[in-house]
Amino acid sequence: MTTSSYKKVFKQLKVKPAKLAKFIKHNAPKERKFGRSTKKCKICGREHASINKYKLNICRTCFRDIATKIGFKKYN
Repeated sequence: MTTSSYKKVFKQLKVKPAKLAKFIKHNAPKERKFGRSTKKCKICGREHASINKYKLNICRTCFRDIATKIGFKKYN
């Protein structure tokens, strides 16, 4: 269950506060301490394909956009 789909049920359970509280207790996504989902891109928030080398912490698509601005050169 993704974060966005977990909140879609709130509309249905709005009139039943006890069931809503129980649903949130058992189905809310837990805070991640390690793994892929903790390393998000600083610019766009993407979790996959992140470049953490040199403490960049950005994804590959954002890196392509700003690589020349931060001093990287493209070699053939």
